[in-house]
Amino acid sequence: MPTCYPEVHMKKIITIGREFGSGGREFGRRLAEALEIEYYDKEILTAIANHTSLSEEYVQQVVEHRQHCLYPITVGRSISYADDYLFRQTQSVYQAQCEIIKDLAEKSSCVIVGRCADYILRDYSPYRFFIYADMDSRIKRCIIRNSGDETYTEKEMKKHIQQIDRDRAKYYSFYTGRKWGEKKNYDLCLNTTGVEIREVVPAIAKIFQD
Repeated sequence: MPTCYPEVHMKKIITIGREFGSGGREFGRRLAEALEIEYYDKEILTAIANHTSLSEEYVQQVVEHRQHCLYPITVGRSISYADDYLFRQTQSVYQAQCEIIKDLAEKSSCVIVGRCADYILRDYSPYRFFIYADMDSRIKRCIIRNSGDETYTEKEMKKHIQQIDRDRAKYYSFYTGRKWGEKKNYDLCLNTTGVEIREVVPAIAKIFQD
């Protein structure tokens, strides 16, 4: 007798982990367009803010790792009221993130960028991408993307990229117990060094169309 799977497993659930500046967000958006499925990125921040009654700006700081209190509670550590309040608040944001991401996966096929979605949706059998590139390529992409906005020298941009990657790795490790970017945690790792994202996506989309 053939095995019957829940409807959710018949959907295309795709998660995108990415190094900062590797083009992961563009890759996810273009892949969703090619497959004609939903794409979620910053929309999740708005949903979390609505769910928790926190400001979207604060939620963004927590989820994008610029304002968090991530620590193991160990014997002998003195925890202030402020630390404890911040810790509980960051946990509530993460719980809301989990609920929202699962709801999105249950509704329809989709591409979800970041947010520990590969781990949160581990029971949904997602196809897990990790997008990376060498540092020079990432610096160049970021400088082009930021042209007209805040300007960085190449040295400043490199430090900015490294800090964001450290924060992402710390956040991911804290909530998943896994190493961020480790290839065994993904189905396909894609090096975008010297690559135009728009030229790669059609070939990748065929994986899900055949």
